[in-house]
Parts: sequence; C-alpha cells; structure tokens
Amino acid sequence: MWLLLAFIAIPMIEIALFISVGGAIGLWPTLAIVFLTAVLGTHLVRSQGLAAIGNVQQSFNELNDPTEPLAHGAMILIAGVLLLTPGFFTDAVGFALLTPAFRKIMFAFARKRVRVQGFTMGSTQSANFHSGPTRSRQPSAPSDVIDGEFSEVDPTPNPAQEQIDGVKKPPHNQSGWTKH
Repeated sequence: MWLLLAFIAIPMIEIALFISVGGAIGLWPTLAIVFLTAVLGTHLVRSQGLAAIGNVQQSFNELNDPTEPLAHGAMILIAGVLLLTPGFFTDAVGFALLTPAFRKIMFAFARKRVRVQGFTMGSTQSANFHSGPTRSRQPSAPSDVIDGEFSEVDPTPNPAQEQIDGVKKPPHNQSGWTKH
C-alpha cells in the first residue's frame, strides 16, 4: 500500500514543483537546473560510491560487521537513481542521501526496525541471517568429518576401450600428457 502511494504521490509532487519553479524562473533555467543536478549528482555518486566500496572491503578484510558500510553503499546507489530521475523532489532526497549525517540517521532508523538474530564471520562457520520471528539456530561447530561418496575403479583395462573414436588410448597407467 505504501509503495502504491509513493508511485502516485511522487510524480504529483514533481509536476507541482516543475509548474511552480518553471512559472517563477522560466522553462530554460528550469531545464538547466535539472541537467546540472544530474551531472553534479553523477560526479558525487561516483566519488562517494568508490569510498563506500573501499569501506566495505576494509570491513571484510578486518572481519568487522559490514552492515553499516553496505547500507551506506545502498543509500548512495539509491541517491544516484534519484539524482538521475528528473525532478526537484527526487533531487532533494538524492542530495540528502549523499550527506553522511543523513545516511547515519537513516541507518539508525532502519536498524531499530530490522532484527538480525544471528551473524557470524569466518571461513569455518556459516552466517545465519534471520529477520522476524523465526527459530533461533546455533551455527554448527567445525568438524574433522568430511562427507563424500566413492566408487571402486577396476585397475585392469577393458580391451573394448582400447580405441575411442578411432584414436588409440594410451596404456592404463599413462595419462598421455606425461612421459613415463
């Protein structure tokens, strides 16, 4: 329901702002502002996006919780989409998302509403991400047991397999790639 309201309200707000701003300053200055905000927004998104990627990589390298750098990167991506969308309201929201202070406020707002029950990092443990009311599972402890399947191979060559597609096979103990 909220998404439907957003799809209806945002275009109406944009149209109202275009009419108001265009009536106050004229058509060409209005179009110039829309073009300049897209160019400036693209430049800012590129530079902040590269910094966000660096922060995510650093958190992975240091085995820190990557949630906040990933959320900042996602908000920068959303800001880029909003800044490339023509309009004054979407530009205002996009530029707001490019400010780190606003992103921190949005992250704190989202963190209060999202519940993560389990998070582990490391090569021997699996990460369990749950949201909402679900059963809590403990990650399994590392084990020395390796599950696998095997089948026994007959070491004597089959005479019927001596030639495949008219090509003579090497003897059973030679691969054909190495000289014995």
